[in-house]
Amino acid sequence: MKIIITGATGFLGTILCSHLAAQGHELVRLNSQNCDLTQPDSLLKYNHQTYDHIYHLAAWTQAGDFCLYHPGEQWIINQQINTNVLAWWQKYQPQAKLISMGTSCAYAPDLELIEENYLTGIPIDSLFTYAMTKRMLYAGQLALHKQYGLKYLCLVPSTLYGPGYHTDGRQMHFIFDLIRKIMRGKRYGEPVVLWGDGYQSRELVFVNDFVKIMIQLAINVDNQLINIGAGEEFTIRHFAKLICEKVDYDFALIQFDTKRYVGAKSKCLSVGKLKQYVPDLTLTSLEVGLSKTIEWFGTQQDKLLPNNK
Repeated sequence: MKIIITGATGFLGTILCSHLAAQGHELVRLNSQNCDLTQPDSLLKYNHQTYDHIYHLAAWTQAGDFCLYHPGEQWIINQQINTNVLAWWQKYQPQAKLISMGTSCAYAPDLELIEENYLTGIPIDSLFTYAMTKRMLYAGQLALHKQYGLKYLCLVPSTLYGPGYHTDGRQMHFIFDLIRKIMRGKRYGEPVVLWGDGYQSRELVFVNDFVKIMIQLAINVDNQLINIGAGEEFTIRHFAKLICEKVDYDFALIQFDTKRYVGAKSKCLSVGKLKQYVPDLTLTSLEVGLSKTIEWFGTQQDKLLPNNK
């Protein structure tokens, strides 16, 4: 197949492209350096090909408390990106299926995280703007399917982790930040201070598992919104203890700063619908996934664990 991917050099995009290339697909990889998706004409230069799939992964955001300080920018930039991709898809590539990324933060915190609730209720305030841009992306796919019969698939991931995470200085998702802090505590004797009381819960999916499921669904499922998660969550303290065991650091030395931003208290996706489409769903265990991720961190010491003293 001929496939075009936005956000191709990001954490997910890099691994997705590796899997697709290994399967023999012809890829066009877009990133912010070769295609500014905020510009309406940015995709016109790719019209010389007809694509089978469009994977839309690009988004303007970061982990941590980034969304607290950039709500206006997030709205404008992400709406520009998504509108331009949708318009190009409809006008120039209507034969292609658009596979997009949703977000678990689009779910209202007081409702069950099932697909039927994706557009229902109010997302958590600190992530409201980003969540609503993702809802709008999904609404755009629904609208273009309804009027023009275009095929789409919207996938809602839990937090992805694994080797190959970005090393360019951006804020990290919680699991990478935990690993970084604890490994620095072990290597350099720095204080390990985690945000919140440690009892907030999170769900993780190993990125390679996610990509395999993503490709399988892209081939076999049309016009659906599907959660991709592990179906279980653990507290930050649990993750921290596992990491401490693997790097031989004393968990009792960890401090918790209850005044810092923690986001949602709990976030675990319902995966009943996913299991209907992937009945033999098998995921990498947390222990194995963390071991691989920690091992990779060790190979990136100069970038991720520099000695700042």
